[in-house]
Amino acid sequence: MGPHHPSTHGVFRMIVTLDGERVMKLKPVFGYLHRNHEKLGENTTYLGSMPYTDRLDYLSSMTNNWAYAIAVEKLAGQPVPERAEYVRVILAELTRLINHTCLAGFLMQDCGCSGTPLMYAFREREKILDLFESLSGSRMMCNYQRFGGCRVDPSAEWLAQAKQLADGYGRFLDEFEALLTGNEIIMSRTQGVGVLSSQLAINAGVTGPMLRATGVNYDLRKVDAYGVYSRFDFRVPLGDHGDVYDRYMIRVLEMRESLKILQQAFAGIPAGPIMDPKAKLRGFRPKAGEAYGRIEGPKGEIGFYLISDGSPNPYRYRVRAPSFVNLTILEDMCLGQTIADAVIILGSVDIVLGEVDR
Repeated sequence: MGPHHPSTHGVFRMIVTLDGERVMKLKPVFGYLHRNHEKLGENTTYLGSMPYTDRLDYLSSMTNNWAYAIAVEKLAGQPVPERAEYVRVILAELTRLINHTCLAGFLMQDCGCSGTPLMYAFREREKILDLFESLSGSRMMCNYQRFGGCRVDPSAEWLAQAKQLADGYGRFLDEFEALLTGNEIIMSRTQGVGVLSSQLAINAGVTGPMLRATGVNYDLRKVDAYGVYSRFDFRVPLGDHGDVYDRYMIRVLEMRESLKILQQAFAGIPAGPIMDPKAKLRGFRPKAGEAYGRIEGPKGEIGFYLISDGSPNPYRYRVRAPSFVNLTILEDMCLGQTIADAVIILGSVDIVLGEVDR
């Protein structure tokens, strides 16, 4: 099956062995979008790599930026102003809304729905992308984070618009769920399909909504409490069965938790600088050492491992991409399922080939 057009889940191929319509073997084949990301990072300055991170999970550039910034800040011992930490949380949770909304829309299309749910999802996505464009100058490739803060301070007007969007997002989720969550056709197509056990998920290094759908309570926003997440009250939704339906519901519930975090962040964001005044961007040469920075991205743990030898470029630059790791158990979830089920199981993994191939 494939390689497919990028508008599916990326240029991706599956070699499937069938007995009738039942999947007996499945081998994922990727590499069609390999761009040498890590080697480019080792031959580019630390700051010069920031826009390259946008191209990993190209639906989630703001969170890619943040994970990379944390790695460099750990390497250099660089503090971050409190206002910038709040802005990073706001942008990360808006990004989570984008990702999960699109995932739900695409998954419904994979199930055979009309394009209506996907168009509803994209309508809401556009509103957030408009905010990103007004703040960073770009809708998707934002290049916004910097070591020691953020590139531009959001205005009071921007924050008011973002708050207004977040306040109204719950109504969209209510309408979206009324259309889909209890739909008997959706439930029959997704419940009991593509079951993933918690033991296999842990052993395979699966993270994010995929892991939490199996019932494992592991969210880096709670575990590491990076940024200022320890100041916010939110819960970590968990599934019971680890099937496609649970993976859909976890994303919906996480969006509601993101709205809670956003409301608290807008209420508590302090005044002050958006960049540490002592932060050095040009001629940046961190001392020799190594660091690993990770965050809870929309798809799971995204991390950057850097080794510095004191030069302007990293000696080693390594990306821990959640789409790639989560994809490794695709065959396990598809064995014994029908070929039609394999399509929605792939959709529920939520991959972006930009970070799978790198």
